[in-house]
Amino acid sequence: MAQDFRRSALPKTLGGLIGLGVLAGILVTAMVTPAIAVTSEATKAGIGVFDDMPDYVELGTQSQRNIVYANRGGAPVPIATIYNQNREEVSADEISPFLMDAAVAGEDRRFYQHGGIDMPSVARAAAGNIISKSITSGSSTLDMQLVKNILVQNALDIRDAKKQKAAYAAAIDDSFQRKLKEMKLAVGLDKRYSKKQILVGYLNITGFGGNTYGVQSAAQQYFSANAKDVTVAQAASLVAIVQQPNLQNLSDPKYYAANKVRRDQILNDMHAQKYITAAQFDEAISTKIADEVKLTAPTNGCLYASAAPFACDYVKQLVPTLESLGASEAERRANFATGGYKIYTSIDLDQQDVAQAALAKSAPADEARFALGAAADAVQPGTGRVLVMAQNKGFNNTDSATAAQTGINYSTDYEYGNSGGFQTGSTYKIFTLIDWLQKGHGLNDTVNGTVRTFQQSGFKATGCGGPYAGSYAPKNDSPGEGGSMSVLSATSASVNAAFVGMAQKLDLCDIRDDAKALGVHPAKGGDLDTQPAAILGTNTIAPLTMAAAIATIGANGTYCAPTIVDSIVGPDEKKLDGQAKNCTAAIAPNIAATVAYALATVMKSGTGTAGSPRDGVPIVGKTGTTDGSYQNWLIASTTKAALAVWVGNIQGNPAKATTNNPQGDQSLRQITVAGTNGYNTKFNIFKATMKSLNTNPEYKGSAFPAVDSTLLHGAGLAVPSVAGQTLAKAQSLLESLQFDVVDGGPVASGLPAGQVVRTDPAAGAVAAMGSSVTVYTSDGSLATTMPNVVGMPRQGAMGTLVTAGFDSTRVTYSWVAGSPADVCRVTASDPAASSATAKDASITLSVSNGGPNAGTDPGGLCP
Repeated sequence: MAQDFRRSALPKTLGGLIGLGVLAGILVTAMVTPAIAVTSEATKAGIGVFDDMPDYVELGTQSQRNIVYANRGGAPVPIATIYNQNREEVSADEISPFLMDAAVAGEDRRFYQHGGIDMPSVARAAAGNIISKSITSGSSTLDMQLVKNILVQNALDIRDAKKQKAAYAAAIDDSFQRKLKEMKLAVGLDKRYSKKQILVGYLNITGFGGNTYGVQSAAQQYFSANAKDVTVAQAASLVAIVQQPNLQNLSDPKYYAANKVRRDQILNDMHAQKYITAAQFDEAISTKIADEVKLTAPTNGCLYASAAPFACDYVKQLVPTLESLGASEAERRANFATGGYKIYTSIDLDQQDVAQAALAKSAPADEARFALGAAADAVQPGTGRVLVMAQNKGFNNTDSATAAQTGINYSTDYEYGNSGGFQTGSTYKIFTLIDWLQKGHGLNDTVNGTVRTFQQSGFKATGCGGPYAGSYAPKNDSPGEGGSMSVLSATSASVNAAFVGMAQKLDLCDIRDDAKALGVHPAKGGDLDTQPAAILGTNTIAPLTMAAAIATIGANGTYCAPTIVDSIVGPDEKKLDGQAKNCTAAIAPNIAATVAYALATVMKSGTGTAGSPRDGVPIVGKTGTTDGSYQNWLIASTTKAALAVWVGNIQGNPAKATTNNPQGDQSLRQITVAGTNGYNTKFNIFKATMKSLNTNPEYKGSAFPAVDSTLLHGAGLAVPSVAGQTLAKAQSLLESLQFDVVDGGPVASGLPAGQVVRTDPAAGAVAAMGSSVTVYTSDGSLATTMPNVVGMPRQGAMGTLVTAGFDSTRVTYSWVAGSPADVCRVTASDPAASSATAKDASITLSVSNGGPNAGTDPGGLCP
């Protein structure tokens, strides 16, 4: 925080300062030119230096540590400190009197008597410098040292590199002018603040070696103690560092001897000035420094986070967006650099630990056969609060990162973690399903899941890149998958061809817009691709983004942008706002409920079954697998917690590159990882993490809203019966009802060649307007006439029918009354003799039982 320089308007104070300034000018001039008498011109120059200067500098807040918190057991706990300077400011009652006394005894013994400048010290330094010819050595009081440190800190707070360099040079300039400025500002400081305030300010600002500033951080680093608890010997050793921080600190035993020399001088001064007793002196002077030092290495940054390091780094990257830190991005960065903030995040460490353990077990960070990455991100539906942000690799954003570590945050966008995201596979089908329902279609509408080639010119893409040229031939994930099916079944089984066919009836721009409404965007920015292949998840998206998208279904249509900063406490201990809750009504509640109904089947009996916790908590979700099984996903949500798990290739292996796999990625279906097929890795991670979330009452979901029954059938129509019609007539009727007609070709049938035998979907089935109806016509191969078997014994009639090509299993008997002479003989047939029929037709033969009552079986009389 920059210090404020101010000009006093009090004449009497100014007069006193000028008078003192004249004396100081004469004395310093004597140090510069000791062999020449001080002339009146030199005196005038000394006075002139003061004319354009402020009277004092303020003891503002210095650069100090920021602390990042997460939650454990429902209470905030610190997980990381982030700072430009390792400093923790403390008050007077948090500093040992030994430290205060050591600073006065060792650095400025007349501190409590002088008014900012110690004139005897100035005179002594001037006399000594006649020999050394140094300009400014010696004579600096604690006030003057504090002034210099403040000026240095002010310089370091300047963001412009050129201006910062100039200001820093001016603050440390070993010149006559700078010394005079320090003297005047020290006098002003002494007039404005109490001695205790000045001493505390000095102990909080001064450097103690490396990046450690202030006695609290120094005590913690060198003695693993707080500043209020240091011993006499420790206090003297800390103050000893101040004289030459880089040569007398305690970070390495090689500096101990130099520190001891200065420490012992300070102890002697403390004893001489009666700050300590003889007994205290004897004990302290005999203390070995090596026995006292208990180093605690500085833990600056998320690299040293005790937990959730990637979440910590995400918070750090978000600083320019946190409005509570300042009015502009530059101000926010500057304020955070100054430090002193406490950042309270939404991360639940109890859940984070479970996710991290699941990732470590199922997706080992040290997997050497290919570059395996995995991430798990949980958000809270209806708020967007990030509960879990974990990944399989350890956090290390330095050049020393191993293969098991990375500085890339797989969970977030490139701007916040340098990840370009990952293709989402079939998880993206959710947005086609949403648009399908929004356009009046239903879940029970029949669609064609058969693998086929689509002409891309047949897709609508109004104003978002279309029309597209060429053809697109997507494959289904499972061999043999296809045929007519309901949209509900296509969703549960994740049938690619069915969804591409659905998209062909919609507008690709609308599908994109539905995805955007749920917060979906490419991890590297820009707009979502709308080519037909995008329906099956070719856009590269961050896991956190997909977690927030599925959370929208959990929140019954309300999308909330992910937030991780709940609140902030400033350096002044005032509570500030965290990230603002940003929620919108993305889709209508009835649409969301119907989507949830469909996605529930995915987790109950569809492609997501293996990942379901099966703990009684209602859950909806969607799996996703890219071509080649290079990236795998499972995203799902309850009404209280949403979770996205991604497992896949971080990068390919050029040595394994092929025409169909130019990146050399590893198929997860063709490798065993941690004892299981790599395809199932996502399920293991998801199940463990979601099961844990469900055990917490705060995150345990309840039932989803009921499905909108009108969206089950939507605006679909019953397929009419066109059996027996010509293909042309059937096509005319079906197209008048807005169905697309597909010629299924001829099939064996007893109908005359060319007549319609059946349709798929079958007559009476409800199909979506615009969906395909396949029509099958007869090839006439089964057409025949019914033989005359009347009067024949039952057994003989069967033989005649089989010889004529009829199926014996389709022949049934009906017992009728008759004379004893006709027993077991055929009295009639259906169809009747000589009528047109088909060889696969069902035949009923009426057979006499030789008695008066119809329906009676004559028993063993008929062979």
